[in-house]
Amino acid sequence: MGTITTEDGTEIFYKDWGAKDAQPIVFHHGWPLSGDDWDNQMLFFLGEGFRVIAHDRRGHGRSTQTATGNEMDTYAADVAALVAALDLKDAVHVGHSTGGGEVAHYVARAEPGRVAKAVLIGAVPPVMVQSDANPGGLPIEVFDGFRAALAANRAQFYLDVPSGPFYGFNRDGATPSQGVIRNWWRQGMMGGTKAHYDCIKAFSETDFTEDLKAIEVPVLVMHGTDDQIVPYADSAPLSVKLLKNGTLKSYDGLPHGMCTTHPEIINPDLLAFIRS
Repeated sequence: MGTITTEDGTEIFYKDWGAKDAQPIVFHHGWPLSGDDWDNQMLFFLGEGFRVIAHDRRGHGRSTQTATGNEMDTYAADVAALVAALDLKDAVHVGHSTGGGEVAHYVARAEPGRVAKAVLIGAVPPVMVQSDANPGGLPIEVFDGFRAALAANRAQFYLDVPSGPFYGFNRDGATPSQGVIRNWWRQGMMGGTKAHYDCIKAFSETDFTEDLKAIEVPVLVMHGTDDQIVPYADSAPLSVKLLKNGTLKSYDGLPHGMCTTHPEIINPDLLAFIRS
């Protein structure tokens, strides 16, 4: 564990496990979580001989609860600062949900030699919000509703999301895990309200089209077809069309939080791509 301090004085918390000469895998978490959301994957890939790194995005987890800089340009700059501080080369960057947007924004700008591959899981690119250019997106009113719920009663909102759509626990036949729900709540409540409020705009309105077009390295796009947070049809298939070297892997009936609910499926597929 450690922290780096960015140019604006923000402390970014990170975990860095494994041999320093092993290939690094950097995990980028979703909103409003922390690096702890990757516990299963961190242990799995550490056991496979990789160096595994997960940071808490600014305003999230154990990083500084910033009132400013809660947008994709700064998120990507924070990642670049972390990568430089740890001197990571030929890294694989794996991003879930908002973290997938962060990965796209960073990798498109990364210094040569820093990135070997990237993975987008249930990720927000190309763009989530509905517009004339993105008619299949979600109406802005959906994200206004997120902001209103967060401002009114964040603690309750952060129980409702994991109890229902995030993990598909609202589906017939699902068996909700109270541990998973409470861990989501724990991570969310560690972060800052202002940063989380601002991040809703960052993940919903940022257009990653040009980022995706600019990425040269191989990219695996993984998405569950029953994703109730980032709808499949307006995300993964569109992202793959924009990537120079993208591969789409769809998971029939799996939810947004499939890395947590189905690691026995996701982890081997990630490993196969990284080692390919």
